[in-house]
Amino acid sequence: MASSLGIPLGVTTPVAITPAGTSPDSEKDAAEFQEHEEILSPDFLSVAQITEMLAEDVDGVEKKLAMFLNCKNLQTCFKEAILLDYYVSGFLWAKGMDFSIIQYSKFMTLLDMLLHNLKTLHMSLEDSLKWLGEVMAEIGPPHLQKNEKWSIFDIKQANAIIDYLKISLFQHYKLYEFLFYSTREEIVIGTEQTIETVKPSGGLFPNPLEEGISFDIYSAFIEPPSTLDTEMKGLDQEQGPEESQPEASASDTDALVGFTIEDIKSVLAQVTDDILIGIQTEINEKLQIQEEAFNARIEKLKKA
Repeated sequence: MASSLGIPLGVTTPVAITPAGTSPDSEKDAAEFQEHEEILSPDFLSVAQITEMLAEDVDGVEKKLAMFLNCKNLQTCFKEAILLDYYVSGFLWAKGMDFSIIQYSKFMTLLDMLLHNLKTLHMSLEDSLKWLGEVMAEIGPPHLQKNEKWSIFDIKQANAIIDYLKISLFQHYKLYEFLFYSTREEIVIGTEQTIETVKPSGGLFPNPLEEGISFDIYSAFIEPPSTLDTEMKGLDQEQGPEESQPEASASDTDALVGFTIEDIKSVLAQVTDDILIGIQTEINEKLQIQEEAFNARIEKLKKA
């Protein structure tokens, strides 16, 4: 800034000598202007970027900001998605306020600086509120500033900005602190598969796997059985009817042939009596044991 006032860079000017065209007041204004220029600089978005986004709809603004912020993992990175939503919401809110280009620039830079202070400087909520008050005193309504020419937002706009920051950032300040400071475990979602290798086979084709085709189709069309297996199967089919006849005749005969109904009743009665006698004997033994135990207890009580 000194070079624009006629003072070469790197050269100190004696106190008693004032260059032509300058005055102590102008030097003071220049110093204050330089100090003011450092407020909310550098700009978060350039004028060209803001102009591009103003011509886009909501989806277009989101895509443009994702490109400007270099967000490459929006589908998998929760942090990138939250930060993109933070900036997109702020820009769309400013679009509804009908800001000028310089107001867009300073407002978006203000949003970025608040996150920068939280992430890098670890500012608490109280410190962030104090910092916001100092910044709004510089760029806010004219009655709060030393020079009315530096006013960027009027009273209504400044109050609206503060109200928006209350519900967007400050209300969720703890969540943003958790986003930047807390370490999260990376959960890898995947599946493990075990593949069974096919054992070598003497045939032209390997044996089918369990999840493959059925063995009938495999043996009929892919690898037919050998001639020896075919001959053995034919012999089995020829001998099958002859051997099955005695089995069929044996199964057809009734096991109760030759017994009358009276014989069957007597056998069942004898079996039933044997079972009941055994059960009754067992019950009697248990009752006798319990009776002896009770008698022993009664004797002890009498003696006591």
